[in-house]
Amino acid sequence: MSFDVAPDAYDRFMGRYSRQLSPQLADFAGIGPGQRALDVGCGPGALTAELVKRLGTMAVSAVDPSAPFVAAARLRNPGVTVLQAAAEELPFSDGTFDAALAQLVVHFMTDPLAGLTQMGRVTRRSGVVAACVWDHGGGRGPLSPFWRAARDLEPDVVDESRLAGSRPGHLAELFEAAGLLQVEEAELSANVEHAGFDAWWEPFGYGVGPAGAYVATLSPDDKAALREQCHRLLPDGPFVQSAIAWAARGRVP
Repeated sequence: MSFDVAPDAYDRFMGRYSRQLSPQLADFAGIGPGQRALDVGCGPGALTAELVKRLGTMAVSAVDPSAPFVAAARLRNPGVTVLQAAAEELPFSDGTFDAALAQLVVHFMTDPLAGLTQMGRVTRRSGVVAACVWDHGGGRGPLSPFWRAARDLEPDVVDESRLAGSRPGHLAELFEAAGLLQVEEAELSANVEHAGFDAWWEPFGYGVGPAGAYVATLSPDDKAALREQCHRLLPDGPFVQSAIAWAARGRVP
């Protein structure tokens, strides 16, 4: 899944959720002074900024396959080494970091097992690998109302519920398959206030992620029907969208 979109579009679509998850994932991974950390699939740099806050710029590196996101992460986190690379081919030597983290990324790795294995490779022995992904399978992700409406209109639509890590326990299974030890699971949460339905709906037109890609395929009439179906599920006025992410962490043998 390509994320070659404007960083501001991602910010409007998912950034507010990402910023809430970042400190929780860093806490779960035990990130603290004296460590070196890698942000895998950094996007525009929400988790990167949290790592910098805790460790300083010289102790943080980040990668993302999207050129616009790499440029934004560099701009927003001056001094951090941000490289354009995929999780499956991390450009670092074995054991470079004390921790490697991936926020809302395992879903979209071309090969999640290879990506997590690479995260373990670049992390030192007994170091931590940690990741989180939305609970799309359980209907508790921030996009759940959207995909519910899409399924109401098109029962066979390919939504995000089958992505890697979406179902209970799958992220931990991937960690164990990647050879990580002492794997533990947790739930992270985010609560984002939207000014109203129109403010919630607008970012779906920016082409971000599977939902944005799906909207882009629709005819004007079908897009209007999907918007109306979503509207039936959500209020007009200000509302809070709550979301749950699965998290897992493991140690490098």
